[in-house]
Amino acid sequence: MTYLDTHVVVFLHNGAMSKLSQRAKSQIESDDILISPMVLLELEMLKEKGVLLADSQRIVGDLASSIGLSVCQLPMAHVIQEAIPLKWTRDPGDRLIVANALAANEAPLISKDATIREFYKNTIW
Repeated sequence: MTYLDTHVVVFLHNGAMSKLSQRAKSQIESDDILISPMVLLELEMLKEKGVLLADSQRIVGDLASSIGLSVCQLPMAHVIQEAIPLKWTRDPGDRLIVANALAANEAPLISKDATIREFYKNTIW
């Protein structure tokens, strides 16, 4: 399974596959795709700020239909335990998204975020 960062979900929903690397595209096409529940919250906050037109449920529903995207069901307490040692960021969203991938046996995470790529060894971009 592979996790997606929030901006990757936005790119996919907007049909902006050209913004993804070939490696990221191949991973999405060949693996089960999940998101952290934190991505849902970030999408909803972007909708509230007027950055996105669709809400989180619409975006996730559309991507569930088109690429089989699902929301990770790992217990949040387990994810938080993985997030606590991640001192390299003060961004709670990044911390929880990376922790979710860590909690899933260090699953790959597709992200263009340079800081995440520096500190999470299993980041794809």
